[in-house]
Amino acid sequence: MFVIEFKVKGKTEQYRAIDEGIRTAQFIQNKCLRYWMDNPGVDKYDLNRYCRILSNQFTFANKLNSQARQSSAERAWSAISRFFENCKKNVPGKKGYPKFKKFSRSVEYKTTGWKILNPKTIRFSDKNEIGVLKLKGSWDLAYFQESELKRVRLIRRADGYYCQFVFSLDVREEVKPSGMSLGLDVGLSSFYTDQYGNKVDNPKFLRKGEKRLTGMSG
Repeated sequence: MFVIEFKVKGKTEQYRAIDEGIRTAQFIQNKCLRYWMDNPGVDKYDLNRYCRILSNQFTFANKLNSQARQSSAERAWSAISRFFENCKKNVPGKKGYPKFKKFSRSVEYKTTGWKILNPKTIRFSDKNEIGVLKLKGSWDLAYFQESELKRVRLIRRADGYYCQFVFSLDVREEVKPSGMSLGLDVGLSSFYTDQYGNKVDNPKFLRKGEKRLTGMSG
């Protein structure tokens, strides 16, 4: 997976809509966890189906895109499966029993509920009415294929709101062997010397650190 991030610019009511989406995602994640606790044998598919029940029971849950609800259920299942795996491996100490989220900072969409209008704007189309947000950053979304984009996250931080794009990329770099070998001699006076006599000086981090500390104490 490859993740790129932009800061988003919008209006005050759009930020409130993002906050509402984040709260709803946290609510669904916690409700799915509770459903698992109360119903032994529940698996991840049961949690995905439970999202539809929640959307029918709670009007605010129905405002969030259906795949974003499923993504929240997947987050709950990720914590559950991690706990099971730790128990299976008999990891010493605490096994990481799943806990309810208290301070979520993000809501994650999958392949629906959003649309990139151009490399610098994105529109969210669920009933939370986030609308069109401007993207501020140096990345060029036009460089990537839309089929490679698997997830979109809206994140709230202390300095504002951000949008992350998660791509599934198969990065391959072919390196042809040069047919040459290089011998290195690691020593004290120099960091290393190669077979051709080229030397790299020892960085002497300890000595430099000692001098810096001596200067500070003086």
